[in-house]
Amino acid sequence: MAFETPIKIKDAVEGIYSRQFLLPAIQREFVWSADQIEVLFDSLMRDYPIGSFLFWYVPKQNTRDYEYYEFIRNYSELDARHNPKANINGNDDIVTVLDGQQRLTALYIGLKGTYAYKLPRKRVGNPAAYPQRKLYLNLRGKTEESDKEYDFRFLTKEEAEIKNDNIYWFEVGNILNYEEYEVNEYLINNEVMTGDKGVSVFANRTLFKLHTIIHKNPVINYYLERSNELDKVLNIFIRVNNGGTRLNYTDLLLSIATSQWQHRDAREEINNFVDMINKFGDGFNFDKDFILKACLVLCDFANIAFKIDNFKKENMLEIEDKWDEVTKAIETAVLLVASLGYNRETLTSHNSIIPIAYFLMKLNNPVNFELSAKYNDNRRIIRSWLVKALLKRVFGAHPENVYRAMRDIINNEPNLDLFPIDKVIYRFKGSEKSIIFDDDDIENLFSYQYGQAYTFSALSILYSNLDYRNKFHVDHIFPKSFFKKGSLVKKGIDNQKHEFYMSNFNSLANLQLLEGLPNLEKSDMDFKDWLMKTFSDDQERKDYMKKNYIPDNIDLSFDNFEEFLKERQTLMKREFENVLK
Repeated sequence: MAFETPIKIKDAVEGIYSRQFLLPAIQREFVWSADQIEVLFDSLMRDYPIGSFLFWYVPKQNTRDYEYYEFIRNYSELDARHNPKANINGNDDIVTVLDGQQRLTALYIGLKGTYAYKLPRKRVGNPAAYPQRKLYLNLRGKTEESDKEYDFRFLTKEEAEIKNDNIYWFEVGNILNYEEYEVNEYLINNEVMTGDKGVSVFANRTLFKLHTIIHKNPVINYYLERSNELDKVLNIFIRVNNGGTRLNYTDLLLSIATSQWQHRDAREEINNFVDMINKFGDGFNFDKDFILKACLVLCDFANIAFKIDNFKKENMLEIEDKWDEVTKAIETAVLLVASLGYNRETLTSHNSIIPIAYFLMKLNNPVNFELSAKYNDNRRIIRSWLVKALLKRVFGAHPENVYRAMRDIINNEPNLDLFPIDKVIYRFKGSEKSIIFDDDDIENLFSYQYGQAYTFSALSILYSNLDYRNKFHVDHIFPKSFFKKGSLVKKGIDNQKHEFYMSNFNSLANLQLLEGLPNLEKSDMDFKDWLMKTFSDDQERKDYMKKNYIPDNIDLSFDNFEEFLKERQTLMKREFENVLK
């Protein structure tokens, strides 16, 4: 394999546009940011090398042997992040890109496409938060950024209309439409050049330079692989992608699935399913890795290691056959976990979902499991196991051992009705996967602080009866706004206590789970004042204090914060011991 005759950027863009250039299913999806695209065009303008490319030539008689995808043409973080599947008619040879997809997509988007990313401080999912942008070049001056020379920017149409003595935004893609002689005409007709000689010279040189880069310079240096042996192509792909951005192993496995499924598009099915479950509750961040791992476990394969050998054809066909059953179990498990108050920040192990999904599938995927009163006991037991498993971090190393053991327990249960937590506890007793808590484990719970991922799980032990379908916040009992140097002085706290106050206000003993609306109402009120105002009835106040482990034998004033923490921790520890031992 040797270098072929280099091609020009214009030719590469045309190849993508005409669908002569495609992507094999083994390619990962486009991940570059708008800033990375701008840097690439800046590099081209400065005559920096942009690396070589590796293409794979597939003759028309072989094009139907594999799955291919088109390049993304108009990228959107909202709803256009996935490559569309290519429709192969078998009438034409095609060239696929093994190495260089990110750069070629970036070139295409910069010259013919659009890029939509979310505006700051806008709601996720709101279409108005993702305006389409095209790539523009300022012809009247260089950028002020230290790492770039030319001012390339993705702008909305309205932003690009701004012009002054220092700014003239040229839509980069329009350069494709100009012959060299038309460049000067454009500059004159659009009054790009000003009375300032330096600005005029820069504009002239910049636009001519851009034209040369796109139309004349053969900067796309590439190798062309002509072998039709898939194993060889895969090995080449892995090796060339181990250099810069490492090959996403999951995408390789997914590509194998895509090529082996007979009745469904595996890539599309998995992408859509991941997108769906990530919207449950307050949102999650499951990925394709998780889905493929779950499939190995839920399909009862003997070998569940996450490696290519386990994604052989017969396994992939079985996954396809059981896809609806498997995904229903995962969907229900995620809905259940969401109903328990977990989200992307607090679900510290995605792997914990898999045993729950396996149990649900063996129950024949009961309807409305996460809501129906008939499953109250099961939900309570699963919640208890989940919280303990997360806090003990049983899925950290070698989760496959947990999967195998729990599959055995579930499958050997003669009358599978309830989640077999007692047998799970017994099986792992004394091992590193044990969910039994000793004194040190309980003491360690108090090391968790506000903002840490495990804090919610620790608090949820104390609040087992809450309906987490309501919005509950992790709330500072004594408001965090009080724990600033100036506030402490203003409130008359002794200087010798300042370090303790400021070091401990985020501690577990100063946190509670409070429903959203009461939390907003509480805001930064003094805790003692809020308590008396909110619960004017003595019995209601006592009930709240008991439910939230608030000591009733001490002064709840802010200047008694140190004693409050000590006494509340005692109450919390007692409950931890009752539940966990």
